[in-house]
Amino acid sequence: MSSEAIGSGHLQARLPGLSPDDLDAFRVEVVRSKRRTKSYGARLQGGVLRVTVPSWMSVAEESVAVAEMSARFRRKMSTARIDLAQRTRALHRKYAMPAPRDVRWSDTMASRWASCTPSTATIRVSTRIAAFPDWVIDYVLVHEMAHLRHGDHSAAFWNAVSVYPKAERAIGYLIAKSGDDGGGLD
Repeated sequence: MSSEAIGSGHLQARLPGLSPDDLDAFRVEVVRSKRRTKSYGARLQGGVLRVTVPSWMSVAEESVAVAEMSARFRRKMSTARIDLAQRTRALHRKYAMPAPRDVRWSDTMASRWASCTPSTATIRVSTRIAAFPDWVIDYVLVHEMAHLRHGDHSAAFWNAVSVYPKAERAIGYLIAKSGDDGGGLD
């Protein structure tokens, strides 16, 4: 079995959508594998992100795979700076919000910033917001904790959310990031 590794110097020329800053967190190597037949994957080892793609994959498909996996690992790396459980406990105490049983990052949320399941008291927060300012992340957590008390977006819900002093500012930030007026929260 043969595989071909392409170092990050070659990668940049092949991925014009990525800026040099996008690759600063780690070096990217592409490994073409005959063992991989359908999907691609990645593993971060030290400072190297090894993206393994099927050997039949075109250069364009490889570029998409590398961009997706690089973005995923950059998001995961930025979540490490925030302890969601500790942050949620602090907001729960400070604003007298209901406490969730579980709060965690989710890498699979494509259209929402976060979600809450009141029946299980679980909050999931998209890794896409990990790089947002802390006051925005705090608002998202307060918003989702308010859903533990009010399952809808009623006036009572918005009154509960309004205890967060930067709520209106954070809503504006999220609207600007989402490109619509929905904000991506449920």
